[in-house]
Amino acid sequence: MLLLDKPVGITSNAALGQVKRLYNADKAGHTGTLDPLASGLLPICFGEATKFAQFLLDASKRYIATIRFGVTTSTQDAEGDVVATRPVAFRTVDLAAALARFVGAQSQVPPAHAALKYKGRPYYEYARAGVEIPRAAREIVVHSLNLIEWVASDAIVDVLCSKGTYVRTLAADLGEALGCGAHLAGLRRVSVGEFTIANAFAPAQVQDEPPDRRARLLLPVDTLLAALPRIDIDGLHATHLLQGRAVPASGEHDELLRAYDPAGTLLGVVRRESSALVPVRMASSGQ
Repeated sequence: MLLLDKPVGITSNAALGQVKRLYNADKAGHTGTLDPLASGLLPICFGEATKFAQFLLDASKRYIATIRFGVTTSTQDAEGDVVATRPVAFRTVDLAAALARFVGAQSQVPPAHAALKYKGRPYYEYARAGVEIPRAAREIVVHSLNLIEWVASDAIVDVLCSKGTYVRTLAADLGEALGCGAHLAGLRRVSVGEFTIANAFAPAQVQDEPPDRRARLLLPVDTLLAALPRIDIDGLHATHLLQGRAVPASGEHDELLRAYDPAGTLLGVVRRESSALVPVRMASSGQ
């Protein structure tokens, strides 16, 4: 896995394509889209690691967002057309109170310009054609929402949220709550699960690395599973798990575990159920 620092101005898929070519990889995928407007942490999984990418897709994410109040746009971010302007008359204490109201579990209606699909087509295609479609609210969690800086009409906010959260929609909803409208003027993702931007590499850094040394920038496959407890499996049971067969195990808790063979090689993810370990997602032949 490569921790990539995606720059502003390119899509996540374009960034993925760049590093996929640099590593001459047959299979690669990223673990959560960043819009072209956004920069920051984009974990890239290669080969066998793609089997375990879901564990990062499901992880909480942290962003530093710049929210511009008083201006509403068609896309809820700086890439859209301005559709309304209103005076910004709230006090800093009002902003702090509004931020607090948006912390916690809540329903969020995705933006019209989103990659989610309705009847096989992405939302943004309907929006660009001026066609209204139903957009079902989704359950999200905003774990924390803290004001870093307030300058004129711009608030810089630290956002920790669950997967599926649209920060631009959060910005627009905050603007409406404060009576002046708002849009997302800038966004940087600084963490995904336990991974942080401090350990990420820009595409130019990866390209400048000599081809025979680029592998040193990669993290082991099992880094993706670091949040799961470890269990070591004996040789025969390791073989059975790789064959898709459950094996006996002690313990009563129903939980996911990362399993290793006697040589310390990752077997994959197993679930403890009653008195057995059941394969969930296994490596091809141990990694």
